[in-house]
This record gives sequence, structure tokens and C-alpha cells, in this order.
Amino acid sequence: MPALRPLATRDYRLLFAAVGIEVFGTGMWTIVMVFQVLALDDSPLALSAVATGMSLGLFAFSILGGVVADRFSKRRIIITVQGCTAVVMGMVAVLSLTGTIELWHVGVASFAMGAGSAFFYPAHSAYLPEVLPAEQLLAANGLEGALRPSMGQGLGPALGGIVVGLFFPAIGAAIVAGSYLVAFVITLFLSHRDEPVRGTSPEERTSIWGDLRAGVSYVSRTRWLLWTLIFGSSLALIIQGPIEVLLPFLTRDRFEDAEATFGFLLAAYGIGGAVGSLVVSSLKLPRRYLTFMIVCWGGGTLPLVVIGVANNLILMLGALFLVGATTGAGVVVWGTLLQRLVPLDMIGRVASLDFFVSIAFMPVSIAIAGPLSLLVPIPTIFVIAGVIPPVLALIALMAGRMRESEVRHPLDAH
Repeated sequence: MPALRPLATRDYRLLFAAVGIEVFGTGMWTIVMVFQVLALDDSPLALSAVATGMSLGLFAFSILGGVVADRFSKRRIIITVQGCTAVVMGMVAVLSLTGTIELWHVGVASFAMGAGSAFFYPAHSAYLPEVLPAEQLLAANGLEGALRPSMGQGLGPALGGIVVGLFFPAIGAAIVAGSYLVAFVITLFLSHRDEPVRGTSPEERTSIWGDLRAGVSYVSRTRWLLWTLIFGSSLALIIQGPIEVLLPFLTRDRFEDAEATFGFLLAAYGIGGAVGSLVVSSLKLPRRYLTFMIVCWGGGTLPLVVIGVANNLILMLGALFLVGATTGAGVVVWGTLLQRLVPLDMIGRVASLDFFVSIAFMPVSIAIAGPLSLLVPIPTIFVIAGVIPPVLALIALMAGRMRESEVRHPLDAH
């Protein structure tokens, strides 16, 4: 595999380090939060309510986060989010250490972390093109695509479980607060630069609602963008529920050690995402980049058919690895295209709209998967989830006129 092209800018190295530490802290919080809630109220209802707080924070501010990213300094937004999250997590740690923490404190902290992410990621997406040359964006997105599952789904939760098991949740909360504090300090060293900030002149001043309408208008008249969002949200609706809700039942029916088997299957999915991200980032952007991305997402679900029909663990692990790899590869290309084809003053809003539709359809998919399994056998659901996305991919390719966009906007031609 060709070596990754060097990411030369100092600011990107700092940002990459900060993101890695932040993702680690968020991953660790998922474990700390669970055991802190159980220590306060050993109830599935309480845990569900608190865990929902993070999703609510993301959902409530995802659109506003993109508008803010396009109106103000991305550097300041990134620094502010890291600093505020460090303060909130620090307060949770103090309350837990002193024995005064209550359930609503944990819920508010989860909501605040979700809200922070809603502001952070649009600003981060819009900031990368300002600190990296266009030809290095693919490599940068690929590295971060590998970083997130390895730190957020691997090391962070694993260390969180060890720390909470050896000590108690307050120590874990203190480590989470410390990780955000370190990320905050790192972002302070991002250099001051002349960022394109809107609304500084009377002609540019618009309302937040006006900015939002402009963003929606841009997406609706940009066919490749509109149909990619439609296809991506449909994909989340189709596959998220089966993987997160129905896969545990499938493993329980087929294997004796269902808990460990389910963990291995999710690990294969996550490792596949990391490998797919790294492989794509080490290559040049494909000439037919939109076609490649849509085919990865659409064709990449076909291995779910194997999950539906095969009782062999090795085959199931391989299938989920391929689903994760193709998903990760497509996401890397998608992030790069947002940063290269979307105008700089619109990236934040487009990224937040992408974020919003993904968030909106994931819980719907999770909610309907259970009731659907009462009507349709679970293996059949996985077969259907595997074969419908390729059909939708063909529709998106044609309706979005992806080939025309690729010809009109050639990138990194070989």
C-alpha cells in the first residue's frame, strides 16, 4: 500500500492530536456514564433516559452548529467547545468524588457533550480546508476515519471499563475531564489566521434563519449533494437498526457464547471501518469519485445477506468487516468532497445538514427494527437490508447525475 502523503502543516498536527484525545474522552465517557447511572439508579429506564441526552444534544444543535461555523471563527469554536466540555466533565468528576452527584447532573453532562459535538464537527470540517492543501484532504479524512473507531470505540471504552472496574466512576469522569482539558490546551496553540468570517459588513449581515435557508437552498439545487444526502439517510434507516438491535438476537440464537460473539462481530465492523479509511486515504481520489462513493455504500451492504443466511462465525466476521470497510471508505471520500466541492462559506451548513439527517434516521431505524422483527424473521431482515441499498445506489447515481458532476469538476486526475 502506498505511503500516506505527509500532512505537513503544524496546525493540522495539533488539530489531529486534539481530535484523537477528544474522541478518546468521548468513548471513555460512554462507559463512565453507564456505571455512574447504575450507581445512582439501577434501572434500565434511568440509563436509557440519560443515554438519550447525548443524542438530544446532537439533534437539537446540529443545524445551528453549521450556521455558527459559517459565521464565526472555526478556531474559536473548536477552542470554546473543548474548554466548555472540560469544565462540564470537571464538574461531574467533582460532584461524583464528593458524593453529591445526582442523576440529572449526568443527564445534563451527556446533553452538553452532544451539543458540543454538534458545534465542533461542522467547525472542524470547515477548518480543515483552511489548514491543508486540497490534495492532502483525502489523507487527513482517512486518518481521522481510522482514528475515530480505534479511539472512540476501542481504546476509550476499554480503558473506561478497566478504570471503573478497579476504582469507581468518579475517577473515570476525572480522566475524561483531563482528556478534554489536554485537548483544549492543544487547540490554544492553533495559529491565528485570517479566516473567511461572514457577516462582518452590512451587505453580508443576514439572520440565522436566512443562513439556514441559504444552506438548504444550496443543497436542494446541487443534485449530487442532494441525492447523496437522500441515499445516505436511506442507508442509515435500512442498516442501522438490524446491526445494533437485531444482531444480538441473531448471535444468541446461533452461538452459545452470545455476548462474546456479539462483541467480536462489532469489533470486526469497527476494524473494517478503520482499514477501509486508511486504504482509501493512501490512494489518490478516484477519477469517478462520486460513483466510487455511492458504489461503496450501496454495494457494501451486500455482505449483510451472509449475516442472514450463514451460521458460520468466520463468514459473519468477514461480512461485517467488509460492510465496515466499504462504509469507512465511502465516508472518507464524502468528507473530502464536502471540503473540496462545497464553497468554503457553506461547508459548515452542509456538514451540519448531513449530520442532522443521519441523526434523525438512526434512532428511527433502531426504533422500528424491534417491532419489524415480530412480523418478519430476523435473517430475512438482514437479507433485505443487504439487497435494497444497491438498488437505491443505482437510483442515486442516475437521479443525482453523478457522472456529469465528475466530468464538470475533475479532481486529482491521474
